[in-house]
Amino acid sequence: MDIALFSPSSLFSEEDDISTHEEKSETQESYVQRKHQFPGMELVIREFSFHQLNANLLWPGTFAFAEWLVQHRSCIEGRSAIELGSGTGALAIFLRKTFNLDITTSDYEDQEIEDNIAHNCRANEIPAIPHIKHTWGEKFPDSDPDWDLIIASDILLYVKQYANLIQTISFLLKCYKPRDRKASSPTPEDEKTAGDVVLPWPAFLMSWRRRIGKEDELLFFNGCENAGLEVQHIGSRVYCIALKENEKS
Repeated sequence: MDIALFSPSSLFSEEDDISTHEEKSETQESYVQRKHQFPGMELVIREFSFHQLNANLLWPGTFAFAEWLVQHRSCIEGRSAIELGSGTGALAIFLRKTFNLDITTSDYEDQEIEDNIAHNCRANEIPAIPHIKHTWGEKFPDSDPDWDLIIASDILLYVKQYANLIQTISFLLKCYKPRDRKASSPTPEDEKTAGDVVLPWPAFLMSWRRRIGKEDELLFFNGCENAGLEVQHIGSRVYCIALKENEKS
């Protein structure tokens, strides 16, 4: 088993907007299993040596987002979450182990991705996390989705998928049914007293470290605004996207 001794941020050049991952298995195996350092724990994550749908490895955004969520834990405590573009499932596994978060993973309709996430759950000694195969923009397979938090890390890779991604985000936000919060969840007053970030219910929380052009970034944000979504930068390249008041049912 390889140990990821590198700093994840070293995968990206500040001057280069295109990220590459050149490390390959000497034997050209289908998978490479590595140990990765997350806040407070080490996770064993199996990654594809290559995957045609780009769900093959961990990007720096995963680690940075994990750090941010530890520092702003009230954003996820008491939530029911789904992760879009889960890839290896590493972030969801970390959140389940650290916060016992009620989380579901999702990614393209690809059995290899689902099987690999299940493998990584077993490797890190947790029960398999529920998984949904879904291609953005297509009909959602769950007839009654009801998550109050959607999360994603480093998924703004392909501009041609932005419209489909926004369509899926809008659908999931609008499906949320207001209900009593769990007893363990903090109240807005508690959050403000703690000086923490206050998220609406429901919310889409996303982070990325993969460098994309400013024009592409604006294309995504403008697309969100045009779809009736409100975008708020809440620090450290983390964004909260929620329904505008007039879009709430």
